[in-house]
Amino acid sequence: MKILYVAAEAVPFAKTGGLADVAGSLPKALKADGVDVRVIMPKFGKIPEAYRNAMEHVYDGELPVAWRKKYVGLDKYELDGVTYYFVDNEEYFNREGFYGYDDDAERFSFFSRAVLDLLPEMDFWPDVIHTNDWHAGLVNVFLKLEHMGDARYERIKTVYTIHNLKYQGVFPKDVMPDVLGLDWKYFNNGDLEFYDAVNFMKGGIIYADAITTVSKTYAKEIQYPYFGEHLDGLLRSREQDLSGIVNGIDYSVYNPRTDKYIFETYDEESLDRKLDNKTELQKSLGLPERRNVPLIAIVSRLVEPKGMDLVVRMMDEILQHEDIQLVVLGTGEKRYEDWFKGLAWRYPKKVSVNIYFSNELAQRIYAGADIFLMPSNYEPCGIGQLIALRYGTIPIVRQTGGLKDTVQQYNKYTQEGNGFVFENYNAHEMMYALKRALSFYGNYEIWHKIQLNAVQADYSWKRSAKEYEALYEKLTAK
Repeated sequence: MKILYVAAEAVPFAKTGGLADVAGSLPKALKADGVDVRVIMPKFGKIPEAYRNAMEHVYDGELPVAWRKKYVGLDKYELDGVTYYFVDNEEYFNREGFYGYDDDAERFSFFSRAVLDLLPEMDFWPDVIHTNDWHAGLVNVFLKLEHMGDARYERIKTVYTIHNLKYQGVFPKDVMPDVLGLDWKYFNNGDLEFYDAVNFMKGGIIYADAITTVSKTYAKEIQYPYFGEHLDGLLRSREQDLSGIVNGIDYSVYNPRTDKYIFETYDEESLDRKLDNKTELQKSLGLPERRNVPLIAIVSRLVEPKGMDLVVRMMDEILQHEDIQLVVLGTGEKRYEDWFKGLAWRYPKKVSVNIYFSNELAQRIYAGADIFLMPSNYEPCGIGQLIALRYGTIPIVRQTGGLKDTVQQYNKYTQEGNGFVFENYNAHEMMYALKRALSFYGNYEIWHKIQLNAVQADYSWKRSAKEYEALYEKLTAK
């Protein structure tokens, strides 16, 4: 089985969000399972110098961009047994950031066309090309429109993964002839047209052989208007080809037994050592060192979709009436940043607010906190709750997307469940879920059991990789 995995970003080369974590971890898990998987991404100028200098140069040439030709280069680098290819063009990719430029349509249509046109230079003919998000949506389009008639390309199947339906790559319609070099008929027939603009993700969905998203619940949700971002009708029409596979996390990175950032390593046999992490975290953040006070954590972008308006609505009341501590780490909208700063000023002995991001502090919070609050309005998969579970920090989440698939309500009668959930996007429901968690916190045996349920849940990539392999095999057997 040969898989070419196409993504705009991958850890450790470039990262803006969860896609990079997936592209850095899933191929590694597939490789460990015996799949010949390779990754291709743009050669961004922001890729660390050590990796750039170590790349092997494979090819120089030209690539058509509609009516003109542009330089294209190909480099490669091996990491953890996986070969990574990098599409090079300094005009497009040697910039301060990754996205958000006026010519993004040109940059990523160039990248998508290069993925296919450079296959002969890689000497790698995949059985499946696995494309991700809007940046790579046109790979599926170009494969069907520009390479049919060539037997090497005709047998390739495509899987398209939607990581977040909100970001679709929508551009003015004049990019059709001038940038994409495609006939207007593919706009007029609706394949790429979206409210009189061009939509890269829509094209990716229509031309893919199979479509996946990053949790089973999100795969259902996006077929309804509330979550569907105006593509729900299209997704309903492809329901038979749409499936959800929950993302994993890299258990070699997120491992409390070996984590170099945390104060005290531990495992499921020594969960009590979490308390040492807690008191050291309290000390480092200037909070009173109290082993028995419930320490609640928020590690998040401070934006509305992450449920911050629910926190704003109820947290003052919770802090006034409950003996708790709260630690917050993240950046986001100024209104939330300012509100959290005010909260820390009002409750200096209870609240630590850190308006920046640090992997080191994040790991220490996951290891030291008792409860992880993630009240998202929508969440395709979510990674915070998976890390929290791995570290025995009990999640409180809203039942949406991947949160619903990974966090199960604790049942005191059966002793099953690894967290606490609430259903509706409502501040009082969030508060009641939090109060329910706090009601169990004082009972050592019950809380220890919930922690064991959390750390024993398997959300490594190993399980998800098997589901992708089954999908690849099903596609290529057709």
